[in-house]
Amino acid sequence: MAVGAVVVTMLFSCQEADKKVEMRSGHADSVIFDAGAVKNYDLMLQLVDSFEQTGELSALAANRWRGVAHYHQGQFKSSEYYYKKVMEADIKSDEDMLGYVKSARRLSELLLIKGDYEGSLEVALPAVAKMRKLEIGSDIDYAILLNNIGCCQLNLGLGEEAQESFYTARQHYINRWSTDSTGRGFQEAVVGTVYTSQAYINTRRFDESLYWIDRTEMLLNKYSEKPDARREYFDEYQGRIEIMRAIAMQGLDSIDKAREAYQRFQQTDYSKTSVGNVYATEYLLNAHRYAEAADNYRYLDQMLDDWGIDLTLDNIQLYLLPKLRANVGAMRKDSVMAISMELCDALDSAIVKRKNDDTAELATIYDTENKEAQIARQQSDLSRQRFVTTVVALGLVLLFFTIYTIHRRKHTRHLAIAHEKLQKAYDQLEETTAVKERIESELRIAREIQMSMVPNMFPDYPGLDLYGSMTPAKEVGGDLYGYLLVDDKLYFCIGDVSGKGVPASLFMAQTTRLFRTLAAQLMMPAEMATRMNAALSENNEQGMFVTMFIGLLDLKTGRMDYANCGHNPPVIGRGADVRFLEMEPNAPIGLWPDLEFIGETIDDMHNIPLFLYTDGLNEAENPQNEQFGDEHMMDLLKTGNFNSGQEVVEFMKDEVKKHRNGAEPNDDLTILCLMLA
Repeated sequence: MAVGAVVVTMLFSCQEADKKVEMRSGHADSVIFDAGAVKNYDLMLQLVDSFEQTGELSALAANRWRGVAHYHQGQFKSSEYYYKKVMEADIKSDEDMLGYVKSARRLSELLLIKGDYEGSLEVALPAVAKMRKLEIGSDIDYAILLNNIGCCQLNLGLGEEAQESFYTARQHYINRWSTDSTGRGFQEAVVGTVYTSQAYINTRRFDESLYWIDRTEMLLNKYSEKPDARREYFDEYQGRIEIMRAIAMQGLDSIDKAREAYQRFQQTDYSKTSVGNVYATEYLLNAHRYAEAADNYRYLDQMLDDWGIDLTLDNIQLYLLPKLRANVGAMRKDSVMAISMELCDALDSAIVKRKNDDTAELATIYDTENKEAQIARQQSDLSRQRFVTTVVALGLVLLFFTIYTIHRRKHTRHLAIAHEKLQKAYDQLEETTAVKERIESELRIAREIQMSMVPNMFPDYPGLDLYGSMTPAKEVGGDLYGYLLVDDKLYFCIGDVSGKGVPASLFMAQTTRLFRTLAAQLMMPAEMATRMNAALSENNEQGMFVTMFIGLLDLKTGRMDYANCGHNPPVIGRGADVRFLEMEPNAPIGLWPDLEFIGETIDDMHNIPLFLYTDGLNEAENPQNEQFGDEHMMDLLKTGNFNSGQEVVEFMKDEVKKHRNGAEPNDDLTILCLMLA
């Protein structure tokens, strides 16, 4: 929901602000603006075409207005196309420069929302440089562009550069409100700092987010002192501030402070709205308050209806998948089944709609390109007609038209060839882009579905401390862990499928299903491994396999039966007694049929921590290709002072991240820790 929140903040806050600052420098701009003010965007586009044909509107201004119209119609691909044409145009006047700046603001936002951080920077940075060189542009233009730059830098791991951009944006917000006697300047600054705070939360830089959250609250209080301040606006953003603070505190493990911030959020009127309830689910999910999150999602349909939001592929990811996760965590089986069916129907409709929308937008772009050629010809005809009126000699007129006809035929032929080549290149680009976006969207959805298959809520059993975490290296991965509590018997496992990506994730899903099915039949771990091997090796033409550790812990007696199937040896014990568990060298599961796996037993596991992991931990590499290593892992486990399994898991994840030092993960990382008091 973090991404959803910042997208909503950008789209709705920025739309309201921009509607009030669109340029009205000339007659054409004024007429077009008035059509947009009443949301008649089809009329806007007709007026743009008309004014461009008569020469009252430059090509740069026309493309900017087309970008505005398509943006407010939700046709973001077309909007991006026209704004990019503005970026490519020659700037011939101050009016052109202002149109360029407004377009750069909007285009950088569109690219930022898409996650194209490099592309957004390539738009925003030159725009700021030109504004400074020509000393043109308002403080709010600077502030929004610099805020966009900061968010991109933050998502690209450039923390120091992002901080400088945000601080510079802050100074422009200060300049803005210092020259405005109304509350408008503070209102704009509140929106900007909410945006900044959310960017730090999305990148899990919770410490730094708190600074901007506090600053947002300070600005909101200053806004409330203005005579024109609106109470409902103050209440809404006070609610946003408190829920962001709750998310940040939860991320910093300040559980009590997070709970207090959430309680303050609940005291606002905003918390009782549909959007407020949905916005709060991010904190509730992170705090494992799944039942409350699931209850809040009852308001989702109302919120989507109020805002007119369709269930596109992106919105399915933002809203329906977290809703499914909340109900899975709350163990509401009927709701999970209903949401799953809703999800399938929504996916089917969204995919069909995406195809139709892409076709319609491409047709619009193609049609506009034809119009541009027609406009160019009409303007050329008009210029020549005016020239003809100044020519008095019939011979010169005849000569002119003769030359014109010959030139026009050649020009038309060359133009047709060039247009055909351009159209083919553009069609190929659009097709490639659409396929790439669809694959990325489907992989994001697959990741959410896969992550919902591993437990994110752990058993509440007296004396049992169990905690696990899985972080795929790519959109989807092949690691797994799971557990099943049957009376006083705890079945648990951890595994690593050969390979990565989609094939590994499918094999992982099948393995997870088999583990839960066989555990429910109360089999011993060795028998479970034998049965799983028989099932997974059948028709396994790809030669895939999974290494696993399967355990059965009697929570009354402490006896642990287990079978290790080619997996990394677990670490057992605490302090100076930490050691690798010695085990039978069973083969991985899925390679050869008819194998009989050997099981082993430890009589009493009371007060003996067990640490299980995949090779994404000990084989994690830094930029110099140096591995984390078994020895380093053992040293950390021996010297660490841990109070819970969660502390162990989170500590080791942080140490792996420090070791990687910015390098991309080379494998999935999964950790499971348990202890019986």
